[in-house]
Amino acid sequence: MKLDERVWKIFQRHLRYSDEELKTFRENPRNEDVLSKAPALMNKTIILEVVDAHGCNSQHKVGDKFYFDGAGNLITKLSPQKICVYALSSMAPLVFASNELFYAGVDPNQMRFKRTGCFDVGVQCGGWGRIVLELKMEDRKQGID
Repeated sequence: MKLDERVWKIFQRHLRYSDEELKTFRENPRNEDVLSKAPALMNKTIILEVVDAHGCNSQHKVGDKFYFDGAGNLITKLSPQKICVYALSSMAPLVFASNELFYAGVDPNQMRFKRTGCFDVGVQCGGWGRIVLELKMEDRKQGID
């Protein structure tokens, strides 16, 4: 899809690109493809839900949900007040994969391996605790930013 020149200028202002940086950005055809699909992705919410938990030092428990907008930004007002950095870092690859699938026209909810966990191996294996998270993508609800 060919983007309107106004979209390029908006994007340039958003990322504070110089004219030269925008030129370089535009030379990569994948960037136009991604930008053309971005509005639809911004109407989605990516949710990672704790589906298993034991011994988590941050007290994450089954049912806790971490909400991200389509761009991969954590929506802090909807997520737990305290978030373990190790759990958060394990979420990044799945959020990235969901975006890639979306851009490719594949429903991210059809992802085969949509679970991840913090890298703590749990007390049985010499660690402290462990949580497992599962990803899903939903239509964005009004009022969620």
